[in-house]
Amino acid sequence: MPGNSEQGVAELQDAKRHLLDRLREEVGDLAVVQAMSAVPREAFVPEPYAHMAYDDIPLPIGEDQTVSQPYMVALMLRAIEPRRSDKVLEIGTGSGYQAAVLSHLVERVVSVERIRALADAARRRLARMEYANVDVIDAGPQLGWPEEAPYDAIIVAAGAPKLPRGLIGQLTTGGRLVIPVGSRDSQELMKVTRTGEDYSVRTMASCRFVPLIGEGAWPDEQ
Repeated sequence: MPGNSEQGVAELQDAKRHLLDRLREEVGDLAVVQAMSAVPREAFVPEPYAHMAYDDIPLPIGEDQTVSQPYMVALMLRAIEPRRSDKVLEIGTGSGYQAAVLSHLVERVVSVERIRALADAARRRLARMEYANVDVIDAGPQLGWPEEAPYDAIIVAAGAPKLPRGLIGQLTTGGRLVIPVGSRDSQELMKVTRTGEDYSVRTMASCRFVPLIGEGAWPDEQ
């Protein structure tokens, strides 16, 4: 693999530097970019794709799933307005990359994953890399993880057909939910802020994520 050679490592670090410079300019949240700088994305993608780790594109991680485009990760993390004291729920652990970045920004990350093989691999990877404030949990049919609610923020790495009221109910008052909503093929990234029993919604950007599977979302067609 090219990344194993001295030249490959240098090229990877150069690509990382260029990507982070662009994210700093386009997203503008220095804390988020610094957290992304601290996490080696190449460790969270299959080895054949490691040399592409800092291309600003989603990459396949197996099981018909992807690790999100870095720009989209930065945009979503900025939108939840992470604070060091926060407990954040992530839906869709995938390879564990976004959870690892989150771990640098908040006190605790609870991440749920419905695909057992991905959850197990992410759990081992995050433990090996000593991300001690991240818990990876096997998702049940219900969206989210109400057992540990309420959360200061929820970030959903899969597209829903509509805003899931069950997730909004797992937020604290003032809590933020960032979620793609739309069809299976294209969505709009939405930010929801809970205000007591009500909530406000802001549309942020067009996007394309894998479908969110579970009660109140898409059925599992497998």
